[in-house]
Amino acid sequence: MSEAPAKKIKQEALDAALSVMTNAESPALYDVTIICTTDDHQAEYWTKRLSEGVCRAPSSSAEGGSSPFPMVLAVSEDWSAGGAGNGLGTLYAYQKAARAAEEKHGVDLAALLRDKTISAALYHTAGKGTRLAPLPASENNNKPGVKLPVCHELSDGSFEPMTVLEAVVKQTGIYAASRKGRLSVYWGDQVFIPSAAFSYTPTHHVDIMCTLLGDTAPTAEEWAEQGLDKYGVIAVSKGVGRDAAQVEKVDHATAVKMLQSLGDIGQVGPSLGSFSVSAPMLEALCGEYSTELAAKAGKFDTDPHFWMPLTLPEEAYV
Repeated sequence: MSEAPAKKIKQEALDAALSVMTNAESPALYDVTIICTTDDHQAEYWTKRLSEGVCRAPSSSAEGGSSPFPMVLAVSEDWSAGGAGNGLGTLYAYQKAARAAEEKHGVDLAALLRDKTISAALYHTAGKGTRLAPLPASENNNKPGVKLPVCHELSDGSFEPMTVLEAVVKQTGIYAASRKGRLSVYWGDQVFIPSAAFSYTPTHHVDIMCTLLGDTAPTAEEWAEQGLDKYGVIAVSKGVGRDAAQVEKVDHATAVKMLQSLGDIGQVGPSLGSFSVSAPMLEALCGEYSTELAAKAGKFDTDPHFWMPLTLPEEAYV
């Protein structure tokens, strides 16, 4: 594709995304919003704040009062010392939120996801906020609570400055309609506007968001110039299925060797970390790590412990 049409397509995607994100009359929202926090106090705060703000039910549906959605479920990660990592942390927060949905609302999240009746999103907010420093200090190191220079209306008619987390929830809602039956996972301080179409039909059990660079696989020189050896990198095949694999902070020669099983590589780019999984994949992961989840012990991250062993041959991964 020539440069001019490609730029036009990207601009059209950006314009479409911004239009949906700023639609106050009919905001795009996930049916279920799960917030993973560091403690119960923050969980209580975000449940109230989001339910009264960006995740509140539209006035038309609120009058009927028949649906529990949109639903906000904020839970704390009460894990052993050292934390669960974003892999086990995701599974644990989902299971804890599912129990809260059953206890508080009589809703079976797993069944509704399995039936592709609802969409759900989970936002990780734990951490010191190093990338946002020194701004989190203004919120007692509550990094998702950092306020932005724009106000939004709450359910009581008052206006409050929008926080980073609320902006992320509002922005990522554009994917909700395409992800019924899936759990989407985001970082609570990562705001991005996609330059690719956000309305799509998932074809794989796992989607990983990334920034693909160019229309062809990079050479060794381009790999080094673009600093790909410093990131988790997604490689997408040229095949019809557009299968992908992930490698983590390796040089070009190592990446080529590890990705041989993928066949001809079409595009490559750094991972954004955010992902979505189908209900069957979510259930499989929860089953695989049931021992660790029950004991609240161990630490596994998604990239090196989930996606790489799932997408690479055993020899390449080891």
